[in-house]
Amino acid sequence: MEPEPATKQQIEIELLKRIGHGDSQSFEQLYDRFSNILFAIASRFLDDPQAVEEVLQDVFVQIWEKAPLYDPTRCKPLGWAVTLTRHKAIDRLRSIRRRNQLRDEVRREQQNFERFDEWSSFDAVASIDQSKLVRKAIRGLSSAQREVIELAFFSGLTQQQISDRLGEPLGTIKARIRRGMAKLRERIGPQLER
Repeated sequence: MEPEPATKQQIEIELLKRIGHGDSQSFEQLYDRFSNILFAIASRFLDDPQAVEEVLQDVFVQIWEKAPLYDPTRCKPLGWAVTLTRHKAIDRLRSIRRRNQLRDEVRREQQNFERFDEWSSFDAVASIDQSKLVRKAIRGLSSAQREVIELAFFSGLTQQQISDRLGEPLGTIKARIRRGMAKLRERIGPQLER
């Protein structure tokens, strides 16, 4: 009686056993059997043919390296190869998405930095102009008003601290600050609104 011809699955199991022992011809045969199917599987996940080729290459390297560990009782050879392909394709897809997300974040940060830089430059110029305007207006105050306003706004002293430092009553300090601020508003207000 003649032995039964080997089934497709038995042939693939035998190829994987030989690959596990370093047989490159068996590897080529398995590649010829699986490459088109695995390419189609990877293409479902990835739009880029080059990325699909890279995934396929990674899968076949993995098959070569893991063939000694293949257990035919757990799954069919093609099912095992498809699982490896799906995992590699998903990993590549995640990597591409992370790379794209990172690139988008860098681009947004760059745009924010450029806007911030433009705003900073504009604000710096505006601030310098406003400082000159304020200094000029302060020089136009009486010396008593100028002194209390400088102590309050540039030295950061409270009204009570100014009163103590100058030895003047608190009410007098408050009145000088109020009158000085009113004069500043008269002189600076219209110019800042332009």
